[in-house]
Amino acid sequence: MDDKKYPVDQFGPIVDSFLKTLIRRAGLRLSYEITDGSKLHADFENPDILVRFSGPDVELMLENRAELMLAMEHLTMEMLRMPPEHHSKLCFDANDYRMLRIEELRLSALTAAEKVKKTGVPFKFSPMNSRERRILHLALRSETEVRSESSGVGPNRQVVIYPANMPTPPDPSTSSPLRGFGRARRRSA
Repeated sequence: MDDKKYPVDQFGPIVDSFLKTLIRRAGLRLSYEITDGSKLHADFENPDILVRFSGPDVELMLENRAELMLAMEHLTMEMLRMPPEHHSKLCFDANDYRMLRIEELRLSALTAAEKVKKTGVPFKFSPMNSRERRILHLALRSETEVRSESSGVGPNRQVVIYPANMPTPPDPSTSSPLRGFGRARRRSA
């Protein structure tokens, strides 16, 4: 990842203008504060820009695992033309949802690591987005008896925790069981 920065004094007004229009047109009752997020978490990468929402429609934003909030965040990233490798530099939050989710993921990673250490059996998390997968990897970075890897493609990408000495099995999502199926084959007459 390159070191491009998104200083809040430069990009905050652009985000503010976009969010005012988006919230007004969506008919949402929200207010927000745009701040520097660089000192948010001691153990994880911090965003350059943090947007904290409040107001009567915050609960609506947090329904279905914060689907609306994450969609608004994604639209804002697209408006800023942020490449995918910079998506961690902007963070939307409401009612400390993100802080609580980070702690939940961190504890889940440590618990799963203990299970793998005891049983020697790999542990697969449910599919999740890249930001949440990264939190799991970072939570386990100092573990020496286990290692974490991402596996799968697209929306099915998930973190798997392996014993440190276990080789990674082939990823079934990268090979097609129907390879060559559907091609016309010539028959000898």
